[in-house]
Amino acid sequence: MHKPMPIGIEDYKEMIEEGYCYVDKTLLIRDLLEKKGKVNLFTRPRRFGKTLALTMLKTFFEAEMDEEGKQKDNASYFYGKKIAAAGNEYTAHMAKYPVIFLSLKSTRQPNCESARNRLEEEIAGEFRRHRYVLMGEALPPLEKKKYEEAMYGQTGADGYVTALKFLSQCLAVYHKEKAIILIDEYDVPLENAYFRNFYEEMTDYIRSLFESALKTNENLKFAVITGCLRISRESIFTGLNNLKINSVLSAGYTEYFGFTQAEVEALLEECSLKEKEDVVKEWYDGYLFGKTEVYNPWSILNYLDEAAENRGMPPKPYWANTSSNNIVRQLVENAEGAVKQEIEKLIAGGYIEKPVHEDITYEDIHSSQDNLWNFLLFTGYLKAGEQRLEENDVYLTMEIPNKEVAYIYKNTIQAWFEKKVKGSGFNAFYDALLEGETESVEEFINGQLLGSISYYDSEEKFYHGYMMGILAGLGGYQIYSNRENGMGRPDILLYPLDYRKPAVILELKHVKNFPQMEEGCKEALEQIEERGYAAGLEAEGIGKVLKYGICFCRKSCMVRLGRGFRHENKIVF
Repeated sequence: MHKPMPIGIEDYKEMIEEGYCYVDKTLLIRDLLEKKGKVNLFTRPRRFGKTLALTMLKTFFEAEMDEEGKQKDNASYFYGKKIAAAGNEYTAHMAKYPVIFLSLKSTRQPNCESARNRLEEEIAGEFRRHRYVLMGEALPPLEKKKYEEAMYGQTGADGYVTALKFLSQCLAVYHKEKAIILIDEYDVPLENAYFRNFYEEMTDYIRSLFESALKTNENLKFAVITGCLRISRESIFTGLNNLKINSVLSAGYTEYFGFTQAEVEALLEECSLKEKEDVVKEWYDGYLFGKTEVYNPWSILNYLDEAAENRGMPPKPYWANTSSNNIVRQLVENAEGAVKQEIEKLIAGGYIEKPVHEDITYEDIHSSQDNLWNFLLFTGYLKAGEQRLEENDVYLTMEIPNKEVAYIYKNTIQAWFEKKVKGSGFNAFYDALLEGETESVEEFINGQLLGSISYYDSEEKFYHGYMMGILAGLGGYQIYSNRENGMGRPDILLYPLDYRKPAVILELKHVKNFPQMEEGCKEALEQIEERGYAAGLEAEGIGKVLKYGICFCRKSCMVRLGRGFRHENKIVF
């Protein structure tokens, strides 16, 4: 039996204690110590192991104390791990430093006050976790009083702005070692504030908090910060000249977030699923961090967990709905026609080339269409390819990394486009359709086609489903697809619930070349007549039957009315 997969387990201690399968990333400790970055910012897509990495660092470095002030022994959590064999120059740092651990994920709140309260509760929780510093005489009475106020939320309106700096000072005095600060999901409060309309206020607050803790803090050993997006240092890291940024384009630390090929092969071997290697590579591989290709760890673990129980189970898009996509969604829904065409190209397996600007802020996301591609790249929806320099701009080729992400494009992102298109209202279209106003019907459908993604619009069945979709909101009618009527089955039949209203027959055709569209409409109308599609309706006493021949070619359509009508604004029977 293989070890259980750690689905949703983000705490390193729990993972080791409970015997979950752990892909050893402990040499991240070695690299941090060797490179000596003072403030290290790691940006990676969601569910790529950032929180687990921070809890691992905390377990290794922290001189963890119990409530009685006795130090805990965490060495057992690293028995047999790679860092244990790396050498004494690294293991000598184990359990040596006080550690402040702060997660900002709880700050996703409806207003600024609530977001600040949640963040301050997190900070107060760290003060309570380290309450052992109040024992003995390490802190003078006034500092003990200030510490107790921070523990219980009695610091005043702006007391928590410098709280992390004060906590690291108290810890350094007690332990006689500088403090390590670990901050997880630093960009959550900024993203949330942007969409809740209090971005400027939250940015000012986070900037003040970070400046005091990370810039002017003489009791800081080093800091590690994680998030999904790199936010411009001008927005919250102002003047922080000791910040070392590691993004998906950086060359260092590439193997510590996500699974490498060798690690996936070892997991497959452990789960006796070696024959699934090609499947997982097609679906979950393809991300490029620096020059290292990695797999999506969340998807791999979920797939192995299920496939171990059911070997015939097909792969699934596990990553699709694991977090907020608000930024990407807003950018997609506001995108222009050229962007839609480029997304179609990506879905078809092609690539695009775009300039990359890592120093962006949420305030700038609508300043350029190029920002969409930046967000898609840094959040894992695209992978970087070839790089070139043009004047002062870096250009990258970008493509969809694997089948799982392609699924997201074909479903989620396409649905966002379609929702935007449908938001324009259909009443005028329905009125035109029931009045025989072919020019208005044709204009509306063409506008819809141009505004949607149609990467697979090479078959008639696509247009059939498309028309069924835009007709779904028509009231007072039953809509039938390929229902037997007369001597055949019309593509779409709109049957009125009120016999005084007209019935509508839509026969659809698809051609490959634009000059063939007129002939396609003619063929559709002849089919309606030859097969007597209207006969049954007339026999039921429905006095008006509108017969439409509609022909599609890529993102264009032509609409013609059948026999018995004049091409005017009114129907003539």
